[in-house]
Amino acid sequence: MFHARVISPLAPRRRHVAFTASGWWALAAMAMLSACASTPPPKAELAVAEAAVANATNAGALQWAPAEMRTAQDKLVRAQSAMAAKEHAQALALAQEADADAQLAATSARAAKSRRAADEVQEANRVLREELNRRAVVAPGTAPRAP
Repeated sequence: MFHARVISPLAPRRRHVAFTASGWWALAAMAMLSACASTPPPKAELAVAEAAVANATNAGALQWAPAEMRTAQDKLVRAQSAMAAKEHAQALALAQEADADAQLAATSARAAKSRRAADEVQEANRVLREELNRRAVVAPGTAPRAP
């Protein structure tokens, strides 16, 4: 069953608060400032980024993915500087980026090593096929020569 709400002309009217454009900007600015001020120091994220850079170094990223590694190291240094300057939001963002870049560097290094190993196996197979073909061409009735 539907009930209609009847509003009496004698009922007190509710006041509506109207924000102007500058009021909304002020509210947004206060929200952003409080969010920045409440960002805790990203100690854990910084430690994760440092471990990721060390892992990438151990994976050979300095040799196999130097550009990605340099980017990760640069962002880690900038994150540490932001942390020292108590710019925690910036330090958090840079630490997360350094972690991602270090993981990319480590993965790129592993992929480059795998490509090189695969190329070496292909070359060894090619040499082996050539040797087998050379030995198979020996004249019928003659024994192949021992190497």
